[in-house]
Amino acid sequence: MKRNLLIIGAGGVAQVVAHKCAQHNDVLGDLHIASRTKAKCEAIIASVKEKRAMKGPGRFDAHSVDAMDTDAVAALIRSTGAGIVINVGSSFVNMTVLQACIDTGAAYMDTAIHEDPAKICEAPPWYGNYEWQRREAAEKAGVTAILGVGFDPGVVNAYARLAEEEYLDRIDSIDIVDINAGSHGRWFATNFDPEINFREFTGTVYSWQGGAWQSNAMFEVGEVWDLPVVGKQKAYLTGHDEVHSLSARYPKADVRFWMGFGDHYINVFTVLKNLGLLSEKPIRTAEGQEVIPLKVVKAVLPDPASLAPDYLGKTCIGDVVKGMKDGKPAEVFIYNVADHREAYDEVGAQGISYTAGVPPVVAAILIAKGTWDVGRMVNVEELDPRPFIALLTRMGLPTRVRDAKGDRPVEF
Repeated sequence: MKRNLLIIGAGGVAQVVAHKCAQHNDVLGDLHIASRTKAKCEAIIASVKEKRAMKGPGRFDAHSVDAMDTDAVAALIRSTGAGIVINVGSSFVNMTVLQACIDTGAAYMDTAIHEDPAKICEAPPWYGNYEWQRREAAEKAGVTAILGVGFDPGVVNAYARLAEEEYLDRIDSIDIVDINAGSHGRWFATNFDPEINFREFTGTVYSWQGGAWQSNAMFEVGEVWDLPVVGKQKAYLTGHDEVHSLSARYPKADVRFWMGFGDHYINVFTVLKNLGLLSEKPIRTAEGQEVIPLKVVKAVLPDPASLAPDYLGKTCIGDVVKGMKDGKPAEVFIYNVADHREAYDEVGAQGISYTAGVPPVVAAILIAKGTWDVGRMVNVEELDPRPFIALLTRMGLPTRVRDAKGDRPVEF
C-alpha cells in the first residue's frame, strides 16, 4: 500500500486536490504541496485548515520547487517520502515530473497532456509525441503512471470504457460534450490557465473520423446539444487530449470532442487572435522591451481561481456513445452535472476546477489501496471504470446515464 502524497501545483485545481486529499488523509497519509511560489501552497493549506478538512492526524506541508527541474522534483519526492504524486501544475512540466517519478518509484498522475512551450497545437499523435515514449521506462521501473485523469480527459475516458462494457456491443462513435452553463460575472475570463486555454484553441482542430485524422479550423463546426439540466447548448468541434488515446482503443469509431462557447468568448478570442495577442512568439516594443503577447494577455486577465466566489450555475460533461446493442442501433449518454456554488462551499473553488480536481484524488486512493496500482503507464480507459466511477459518486461527482430506458444514476 502506497502512502504519503505530493501535489505539484498551486492553482484552482490544486486547491480542490488539496481539500479532497485532506478529507481522505487516513488513506493517503502525510500530504505535501509544492510550486514555484511557496506562499501559494501555504494559502491552500490555510484554506484546508479553515474548513477543518483533515480527516485524521497527519502532516500537510508546503514546499517550493522548480517543477521543470527533474532532479529537484525527485529530491523533493525522496525527502517527503511521497509514494504518489499528483501533477496539477502547468502542462509544461509533465515530462519532468513524470521522469522524477520514474527515477524515484513514485506513482504519477496528471490531468492534461504535456505541452512544449515553443509549440502550439501539435499534430497527432499527441500522447505519442511525449508521454507514451516513456512507457517502457515506467514499466521497467514498475511505476504506475495514469495519464489524463482529470474529468476530460479522465472521467470521460472511463465513461467510454463503461459504455463498451455495460451498454453497447459495438461502438461506432464517441462524442464528448463539455458544457459550462455557469456565469462568473466578469466581462471576460478563462476558467483555467489563460495561456493553456488559448493555446488549446488557436491551432488546427483534430478529430478521429472514418479511421483517420480529420482537421478543421476552430469554431468551424458547431452543433446544438440538448442535455440534461443545462438544456440546449451550442458546442464546437475542438481538439482535445482524450481524442488521441480513445482513437487508439476504438480505431473503428469516430471520436470527437465538443466544447461549449458563448458568442462573447468567440468574439473576444477572435479579436485577440487577429491582433496577434495570442502569439507565443516574442516581439519587441518600440521601447526595446521584449515581450510574449500571450503572456501579457494572461497577466491582465483574472486569475481563474479568483472567479470561484461569484460563480453560479452548472456544468454538464459526458459521452454520447452510439453503436449497436443486441443487433439494433443504440445510443447512450453517460454524464455528470456539477454545481459551481456547491463546489465553492465545499472546497473554495469553482465547478470547472472541482470536476478536474476530484478525479485524480479518487485515482490516488485507488492506487493507495492497490486497485489501480498497475505498475505501468496507462490512460484511464485501460483501467476498470467501476471502482473509479463508484468512488467519484461518493466523493461528489455522481454519474448518470440516459438511454432508451430513461435517465438514472449509475450505481455499482
